[in-house]
Amino acid sequence: IVPWVRVKNLASTILSLSVRRMHEDWREQYAVEPWLAETLVDPARYGGVCYRAANWILVGTTSGRGRMDREHQRHGARPKSVWVCPLVSDARARLCRGGGSDAGVGSPQ
Repeated sequence: IVPWVRVKNLASTILSLSVRRMHEDWREQYAVEPWLAETLVDPARYGGVCYRAANWILVGTTSGRGRMDREHQRHGARPKSVWVCPLVSDARARLCRGGGSDAGVGSPQ
C-alpha cells in the first residue's frame, strides 16, 4: 500500500475479507467446508491487535517447540499465541461432536 493511502481498520478488514474468501474457496476447490481458521502469532513481535479487532479468539499459547522439533529439544524456545476464527456459527459444537459425513478437514470420516 502506498504511503498516501489511508484506510481505517485496514488490517482487520483484510483479515475478515480473507477469511470469508478462504471459506468459499475451500468449499469450491476441495469440496470441504472448513469450520475454523487458526493462526500463530509471535507475541514478542506482534500483539495480535488486528486479530482481536477482526473478532478472532485468543485460545492459548504453544509450547514453543515448533513442528520440526521431533526430539523435543526446543521446548519454550519461541512460544506463539494461538488465535482461531470460527467459520460457521456452530463451529464449537461440530468440533466437539467430531466425525460425521460433514466432517471438517483432517477429521475422520
